Amino acid sequence: MASPLRVRRRPGDRPFAEAGRPVLAVPDDGRGLLAVVGERGFAGTATVGVYGTEDLGCRAVLRTRFPVRALAFHPGAPLLAVGTGRYDGGYLFEGELLLLDWETGATTSLIEDHFGREVRGLGWLDDRALRVLTAPPDDWKDRKAHVEGHVAVVRRPDWRTVAPRSLTAADLAGPRVPAPRPDGSADAHRALSALGPDWEPRRHVLAVEELPDGAVLATLAQDEDDPERPGCTALPDGLLIGHRTVDDTDPQDRLRIRHAGRDYVTEAPPARRGSEPRRLSVRSPGGAGVRPLFPLSWEPGETHLPGPGAEADDGDLVHAGTVHHGHGLQPGGSFVVRRSATDGTPRWTFRTDHVATDLDTDLDTAYLGYRNGDVLALDLRTGAPRWRHRLTVAGVPVVPTALTATGPGRLLVGTADGRVLDCATA
Repeated sequence: MASPLRVRRRPGDRPFAEAGRPVLAVPDDGRGLLAVVGERGFAGTATVGVYGTEDLGCRAVLRTRFPVRALAFHPGAPLLAVGTGRYDGGYLFEGELLLLDWETGATTSLIEDHFGREVRGLGWLDDRALRVLTAPPDDWKDRKAHVEGHVAVVRRPDWRTVAPRSLTAADLAGPRVPAPRPDGSADAHRALSALGPDWEPRRHVLAVEELPDGAVLATLAQDEDDPERPGCTALPDGLLIGHRTVDDTDPQDRLRIRHAGRDYVTEAPPARRGSEPRRLSVRSPGGAGVRPLFPLSWEPGETHLPGPGAEADDGDLVHAGTVHHGHGLQPGGSFVVRRSATDGTPRWTFRTDHVATDLDTDLDTAYLGYRNGDVLALDLRTGAPRWRHRLTVAGVPVVPTALTATGPGRLLVGTADGRVLDCATA
């Protein structure tokens, strides 16, 4: 599938856009580099960006599933050691030791254990020796596990050729030492501000729209440090638009359905039919009541979780979602479906391995953004793929979080790093 997607403009570019709000910054003065960790944000991931201190250009980006605790540049090779991890809330200290090749963007996860180990400190002693401070595996009868760790020196002849999952528990075994968790966010903020005076952290784009006069409006995820703007913030050159949120106590979860003249919700069935799956309904004007449409899940044996969608011209519902599984998203567990407006019968389905972040349609195409960075176009009538594009800005991967088809051949794309891309699709 050849991709016709082309970024025409990207308003909102600024230094360190990819990292977001910084919590840690580590320099490599000899090579003029700075590694920056952003706080966990979109989809629960944390971002590590490697930047040149002269041009502030982004050399590589790494997104991690755990908070990042430590960074260390290799003294000679183009490698950055990244330690991540967290306490799981009940027993384990899980995490990863990652090696990022900041020239190629390739990443290797090194710890063999399925749960890994929280990595709390890193430091290169020389080209072959890496000092690693890890948490204990768990806190069973160990009250000091949260403030102490095990220090070990791991040696490899060439870290550029280290195999994935090759560090064993024996490699990480070592004496017990204090393991403090210093807060590096203030120092990181000062380091970025010194290099880029116009630097400004932003959160991921929730929604993007175009007004009749051509102005582009966007909302960002809520900034908890800005009480004056609860729920949304504005791009510097845009206006503020509202983004409706759901009250956690509301048993009817609203869905983001574009081009709809009605309010779609999902709700649990009445208590007497508690074994039935959640159903899709529409809320009456003014919120006076709901009218059931059809079950949210249509495939026997599967429990479907809803995602973004849009109403087609004939009233059909086109929406994304995932199949619930106790071990997380499985291969083929993400779907897009077009369903009959009357009884919910699928007219077509499309399956993939990644979670959809947003969806919009025009007269003949459904556009989807995914957490892995893809933008996908499907034939609205048949569901057949038309093209797929891995989204990048200046050669660096970005994640689409909001899509709006503004007209034939044009797509606005909001990203996880707070930018809006003006894209041509033909």
